[in-house]
Amino acid sequence: MRTMHHFHHMDRATRDTLFLHPPQAFSDADERDRLAVALGATLYVPATRADLTATIARRAREGVASMVIDLEDAVADHEVEDGLRNAVATLDELAGTAAATMLLFVRVRTPDGVDRIADILGPGVTALTGFVLPKFTAASGPAFLDAVAAASERLGKHLYAMPVLESAELVHRQTRDGELQQIAALLAGHRDRVLAVRIGATDMCGTFGIRRDRDLTIYDVRVVVDVIADVVNYLGRTDGTGFVITGPVWEYFADHERMFRPMLRATPFAEHDAVMFRQQLVSRDLDGLLREIALDRANGIQGKTVIHPSHVAAVHALSAVTHEEYHDAVDILGGDAGGVQASGYRNKMNERRPHRTWAQQTLLRASVFGVTNKGVTFVDLLTALVDR
Repeated sequence: MRTMHHFHHMDRATRDTLFLHPPQAFSDADERDRLAVALGATLYVPATRADLTATIARRAREGVASMVIDLEDAVADHEVEDGLRNAVATLDELAGTAAATMLLFVRVRTPDGVDRIADILGPGVTALTGFVLPKFTAASGPAFLDAVAAASERLGKHLYAMPVLESAELVHRQTRDGELQQIAALLAGHRDRVLAVRIGATDMCGTFGIRRDRDLTIYDVRVVVDVIADVVNYLGRTDGTGFVITGPVWEYFADHERMFRPMLRATPFAEHDAVMFRQQLVSRDLDGLLREIALDRANGIQGKTVIHPSHVAAVHALSAVTHEEYHDAVDILGGDAGGVQASGYRNKMNERRPHRTWAQQTLLRASVFGVTNKGVTFVDLLTALVDR
């Protein structure tokens, strides 16, 4: 089984400078929860791209670890058939290459799309990790999940499903609880098949005719953040009944005239002699993305859908576990008798029982994204990752 690891495109000297414990290898044969965390920034690419194989290979070399070949919203209705054949041809061409170590998915439109791909896919099965299931509901979900299970059996490989929650039934307050209860029961019956649950905030906003501004995060859009909170409450529990929930897409990547102040404090960049770098991040709208990633994590969400390669570095830089987080986690897991003790950094209290699950999740994330050296921050990681 060929493996990959995050930050592999950094040179060895840079990795040694940045990491106390470098990221460990992973593959689609890993334990499900670890693999879900390893997704990181999942980059979408239209299935109709003429240079699709070369694009995926290039992104793999640049540090992208998971990609979705998109046959849904990114493809016009009359191009779906061509896109499907191009997706299959690309997977077949990638088989046996270094890019095949990525976590590669196809976002289909209907369960029939899963069947069609399974029927004509050749050696590309070795490159395929699974399928993204759009507009997933309690009504549409069973057919999707059955199709993925049938494709797995037909192709002789365990293929994962990643449902996207974005439907009106979920968004509308009067139907949300019932819909989430049914989805939770449905996914529980396919637990080994569901890698992660993805949040489709763009479609949620569309239900109300909203398009959030680049000066705001999704957490400023109240009708959507209420849905996200309920999704995490029903499906993101850490008692063995939940799943990894991934963050919604950040849509912006170009310069614009700003209405509000930037979301990045200047102090961390001044301390690292990177003030000009901060200005470049702000000019690319990456300050809003960084803010949203931090809020994703605070709300129990891991990883993120991205639609531009420049967003990958931001997601991965904030996914690495800091020296402080790591040592807090190790201290918390050092005993099971409960109690409280001061952090080794002398800036907080660590309570062994309430913080135990956090610590376990932190060490799981550390295994795939690494642990930074003392004093290394996201500024250092971004500086090393972003082409300036």
